[in-house]
Amino acid sequence: MFFFDVHTHKKSSLECVFSIENKYPNAVNFALPFSIGIHPWFINEKKIEKELLIIEEKLQQKKCFALGECGLDKVIAIDFEIQKNVFKKQVQLSEKYKKPMLIHCVKAFQEIIVFKKEIQPTQVWILHGFCKNLQVAKSLLKSGIILSFGAEIINNKKLQVVFLELPLASILLETDSSLVEITAVYQKVAEIKKIEVAALQKEIKQNFKNIFIK
Repeated sequence: MFFFDVHTHKKSSLECVFSIENKYPNAVNFALPFSIGIHPWFINEKKIEKELLIIEEKLQQKKCFALGECGLDKVIAIDFEIQKNVFKKQVQLSEKYKKPMLIHCVKAFQEIIVFKKEIQPTQVWILHGFCKNLQVAKSLLKSGIILSFGAEIINNKKLQVVFLELPLASILLETDSSLVEITAVYQKVAEIKKIEVAALQKEIKQNFKNIFIK
């Protein structure tokens, strides 16, 4: 059975891993399953419209599984209103081409929740790399946002306590830019939940199918 890695910046060397590789509009290789979006860190006002056109083209390809990562980040210098505008435009593309969204969020969880309530998207929103407290987790889940956990969970005791309280039906797993293999993330998560890795694989596979396979 596969180990599903829903957000990564590298190709796994393991045949048992199914990865969705993060791509930006300036990428050249789209041969493997991928997601594509404008990350808030890399917003360039002069390139927004051109990059949105590239994203729209790539979203129509069979190997494109999601739009993202995109999102909001309050600790960077890029104007927050511009970030929100770019985010909304990508939501529109997500809806148009029926692709789930992988969301980067730093200190803007309430804004993401408000957007979700206002827009009421038909596509699933996935908050990637989640590493906050239980209150934030429950607020996001209540809003219908899926949480994806990465390598941070392997050594972060507080995050492990949070994870223990969450339903597996609203969870995905990833490696992001970590060098850790997704199998290690699965191993730790199975340990936290006190279940076999095979049982966890079955749960995550079903979540993956529900979100990404139309």
